[in-house]
Formats: sequence, C-alpha cells, structure tokens
Amino acid sequence: MPINVCVYCSSSDAIDRRFFDVARDLGAAIGQRGDTLIYGGGSVGLMGEVARACHEHGGKVVGVIPESLKTAEIAYQQADELIVTETMSERKTLMFTRGDAFVILPGGFGTLEELAEVLVLKVLKYQDRPIVILNCHGFYDPLVDLFDHFIENNFAKPKHRDLYQIVTTVQEVVAVLSPTQ
Repeated sequence: MPINVCVYCSSSDAIDRRFFDVARDLGAAIGQRGDTLIYGGGSVGLMGEVARACHEHGGKVVGVIPESLKTAEIAYQQADELIVTETMSERKTLMFTRGDAFVILPGGFGTLEELAEVLVLKVLKYQDRPIVILNCHGFYDPLVDLFDHFIENNFAKPKHRDLYQIVTTVQEVVAVLSPTQ
C-alpha cells in the first residue's frame, strides 16, 4: 500500500553534486514504490531533485511552501498539489500531519530544525512514525556524534536511539519504509 513519504532536505544549488545523485535516487525510489512525496515545495536544490525524480518514476508530488519562499525557492509548479501557506509553522504542520514516514536528506539549519521537531514529538509520544536519517557520504556523522554525546551525558536516554534509524543508502531507506506498507 502506498505511503506518504515526507522528505526534509536542502534547497541549495551550491552544494556538492554527489548529494543531488542521492536525492535523485531517493525520489526515483519513492516514485517506483507508488508513494507520494511530501516535501518543502521548491524546484531548486535537493528539494527540486527529489521532486523531479519522483515524478519521472511515477510518484505523486505534494509541495508545501510558504508564500514568502514561493518566489525565493522557485516553487515546483509541476507538483500534483502545491500548497501555499502563510507561515513556516503552517508549512511544517502540514508536512508533519501528511507524512507517514520522515526521511532526512542532507540539509542546513531548516532541515536540522525539522528533524529535531519530528524527533522530539516522537520522544514525547505525540507520533510514532519512522524517522530515517540518510547519512550519505558521512554528512550526518557529526550529528550522530552529537546525539551520542547527549546520551553519554544523560541529556537523552539510550532508548532514544531506537526512535530513529541512520542509514547510508537509498536501498536501506526503502527497506525501513517497506514494513509500513
């Protein structure tokens, strides 16, 4: 059964091209599975790459973008559904509520904030959907170390490691998402 895969990722075109390859592979996998991509609505950066690849491989694309970023991020007009919100908070809420699973590709402060929010909501038992951190090319190694640092210093519990999965390939993402079908 198809699911809604919420992907958080970068909207920057200035990043290393190897991250675009991973975003393209993830979008293709989402499309091939017949899933729906829920994402930030941009046509640039990893956002645009994952959306185009999802479409090219038969998936449905739902973009959620705030009015203030619609022009700055050059909204993906080809989305099957493009939702324009008034605020970032409304954007995040819609993406969160529509996602059956969360996949985190490389990104900056916004991506980190989105990951932190879905993770905290899972810690507090407001949600129990899969969170998959795609640590391609070691991008999230420092974050994984920080999470371990939280646990080692008793700012988080060891059981919190079970709330998210860290993978290095798109194939591993698909494997994590498959049991939810």
